Amino acid sequence: MSIFSMTGLDGYTLFLLLASLGIALSFEFVNGFHDTANAVATVIYTKSLRARTAVVLSGICNFVGVHVGGIAVAYSIVHLLPVDLLVSVNTDLGLSMVFALLVSAILWNFGTWYLGLPASSSHTLIGSILGVGLANAWREGLPLASGINWHKAAEVGLSLLLSPILGFVCAGALLIILTRVLHAKILSEVPKGDSPPPFGLRLALIVSGLGVSVAHGSNDGQKGVGLIMLILIGILPGAYALNLDSEKGVVEDVKYAAGQLTDYFNAHRREIEKGLADGDLYVTQKKPATAVTCEITEAVDAAQALQLRLAGIDSLAQLPEEARFETRTNILCLDDAAADMELLPGTTLKDVERLESLRHTLRKPTEYAPDWVILAVSLALGIGTMVGWKRIVVTIGERIGKTRLSYGQGCAAQVVAMSTIGLADVAGLPVSTTHVLSSGVAGTMAAGKSGLQMKTLRSIAMAWVLTLPAAMLLGAGLFFLFAAMG
Repeated sequence: MSIFSMTGLDGYTLFLLLASLGIALSFEFVNGFHDTANAVATVIYTKSLRARTAVVLSGICNFVGVHVGGIAVAYSIVHLLPVDLLVSVNTDLGLSMVFALLVSAILWNFGTWYLGLPASSSHTLIGSILGVGLANAWREGLPLASGINWHKAAEVGLSLLLSPILGFVCAGALLIILTRVLHAKILSEVPKGDSPPPFGLRLALIVSGLGVSVAHGSNDGQKGVGLIMLILIGILPGAYALNLDSEKGVVEDVKYAAGQLTDYFNAHRREIEKGLADGDLYVTQKKPATAVTCEITEAVDAAQALQLRLAGIDSLAQLPEEARFETRTNILCLDDAAADMELLPGTTLKDVERLESLRHTLRKPTEYAPDWVILAVSLALGIGTMVGWKRIVVTIGERIGKTRLSYGQGCAAQVVAMSTIGLADVAGLPVSTTHVLSSGVAGTMAAGKSGLQMKTLRSIAMAWVLTLPAAMLLGAGLFFLFAAMG
């Protein structure tokens, strides 16, 4: 079935939908040439590969990274902004939200690239999403807390904060270890002319550099996948709220998980009520237990509605289009309540493992991405990677430390960046390739006693600090502008 027959949208709205998808892919294209230098800077700067060869290989590795990275990071992005916002408002207003967050992210990315600043595409995108969510809540007269999934925002914010610190410390430590273990003078040498480093070191630099490109594709590519799924779920809930191509047995698995979670909630209701009576029951993130009780009550109702709706069908495609988004909402309500239960005092490790298993089963129909989305994002990111790399390479290679980047420093920074981003993929958290690598370079400069150029570091730090609030303000401002024009 084609997108035209599935949507039933008028020509104008369909045009806006396709335009929003085009802008989302443009973000990934800009992300590609904005962040390329972070992946290839040390490889080019150490003369390990010619610039054009390095950039083309990086583009290919970014393409591959999108395909092997999974979708956990994508749905961290999706869950930042409650998707029902895009459905509960009229289509034009929902598209205004999408346009605002995408255009603001592209504008900030392009501006920092033009100035040669290694700013974070992740901070930019997430700031734009937060700004649009808050602006919509304010415009509708709703509590600001309802515009953002603050629990998920806290997780993402923590990963963005800690990853550069991890990059700085670990890269510096790795350089010290390599220097003391290998006792190789070549590690502290800087590139001379056009001569490449010795074969072994050159191979290490190339492999780790391309590894950063794969990691970048897997993490940043998922952000593009998340953006497109946010658009598709919000604008076309009947077609994309659930994975209609789910494998056989998913319906039964979801019903089973819903039933098991209902039993678990009911079994622990007395404990929650007792804690409320004692006045000392709080979940880990200091949310009052009354809120948990409310969510659990809603979740039990959602579980019952979910089981009734799925009774007698073998495939999610058999659900009426108008029931698919409500089914998704029920699943997310259950999942959120189960996540809160994991945080309650007295919950054992065995309980957490059981809840995690049931949550994973429950989310199967909601956390997916069609093959065409992954292919489109990987192409946009890969092609974007092949242009625009020169501006930031000089910043990474010459303007962070007081001396030029040595072979050992470049290798240590790349290995740590590749590993850090890979771990973030496993955890399903977005991180900034830009900040992880540039902070890694700074860490190796400090460890190697090369000195740091504070002017450059201040510029990078300012970009780091300002990107999130600037993107939030830009996203909110553009949302009000587009909404007024709609």
